[in-house]
Amino acid sequence: MIKNIYKFGGASVKDAEAVRNLADIVNQHKSEDILLIVSAMGKTTNMLEKVLANFRAHEGNLGMDALHEVIAYHDGIVNGLFGDKTNPDFAESIANLFIELWEKLQETDKPYDYQYDQTVCYGELISTTIIQEYLNQCDIPTRWLDARKYVITDDRFRAASPDWDETRLRISKLNDEHIRGLVCLTQGFIGGTNEGKHTTTLGREGSDFTAAIFANCLDAEEVIIWKDVDGLLNADPKRFPNTVKIPHIPYSEAIELAFYGATIIHPKTIKPLQNKGIRLKVQSFVHPEHEPTLIDGEHNSNDESIPSYIVKDNQTLVSITPRDFSFMNVHNLQIIFRVCDELNLHANMIQTSALMLSFCFDSDPQKLNFLRAELHDAFRIRYNEGLQLFTIRHYREDSGKDYLQGKRILVQQESRSTIQYVLA
Repeated sequence: MIKNIYKFGGASVKDAEAVRNLADIVNQHKSEDILLIVSAMGKTTNMLEKVLANFRAHEGNLGMDALHEVIAYHDGIVNGLFGDKTNPDFAESIANLFIELWEKLQETDKPYDYQYDQTVCYGELISTTIIQEYLNQCDIPTRWLDARKYVITDDRFRAASPDWDETRLRISKLNDEHIRGLVCLTQGFIGGTNEGKHTTTLGREGSDFTAAIFANCLDAEEVIIWKDVDGLLNADPKRFPNTVKIPHIPYSEAIELAFYGATIIHPKTIKPLQNKGIRLKVQSFVHPEHEPTLIDGEHNSNDESIPSYIVKDNQTLVSITPRDFSFMNVHNLQIIFRVCDELNLHANMIQTSALMLSFCFDSDPQKLNFLRAELHDAFRIRYNEGLQLFTIRHYREDSGKDYLQGKRILVQQESRSTIQYVLA
């Protein structure tokens, strides 16, 4: 029975040294019957997004040299792990994955979201192929699983949702097939349609969600997300100098933090775990001996004692007003939110008044243009780009004042436990 799900993100496999560290951690726990969920290496997804944009700009008419940066990056990791002792069959497998990627990149006549999923997925496929080879060479017997045959989804590309019945049917069989002492390894972020023809993705940073899906379907005991920090911090240490580790929070608070943009956990991760009472740990792969943050169904009086600070960059603020000066009533809201749903446009902050609806979302020029076009006849639309959304959870009277200094506040919204600022 597979009882422990380990998720390693891009930072934890960004170079040869990081992969060796992963192997050390797995080697210490391989007797616990674990399944590994692994992301693309380092910033590979960002690189592939740029490559895809380049191919589409040239209508697919680019050679393999357009993949030079991605290939060179992975070659560096392979050389760092294996030197001149690379298994020829393994080398051929990696080369074939890059050829497949190049062929998919030429299909620029397909819709962007569809082609995105068929190409960006190769970051995870290449990453896990390299890691399986290294683990096997370290005498850690490892079985490679294609997540696209287990995480079955609808065909909403770039934001696919699992078909839970089919996914559970497929994943649950792993418990019957699992051999004790054998490590299972699969990809985060990616899935596949039921007929097996198309790759899908679960949304950016969706590997945490993948871990939760497998945990739920396997009735696992716990999920550990391995990060480069000592657990869940109350702020990004790159932005705030005096961060504090949060030792424990309940599922409900983790959902709130993820919703507001805390990058430590994907927003969809918690529900599948909460439904089965599976605990989640956020643990340091740099200092694995340190105590992790624990997320579970328990509540205690200290859970809300530490304010959390969350900053989301590159935000667009849209303000929408009916042209006929009718109230921003249920009918008008329904029209606006229907278009947002069609665009898979997630509002990070919403504020309404009698005549206006304002909301923030992650900047996307294509979606903004479509939104404006769809609503133009009935609504006036104003917008600002390049903004920040600053959220404080469990705020106090002076919370965040240093960060706000010198910034222009466009919108401020306050509830009992949360305050948000849209900043220029």
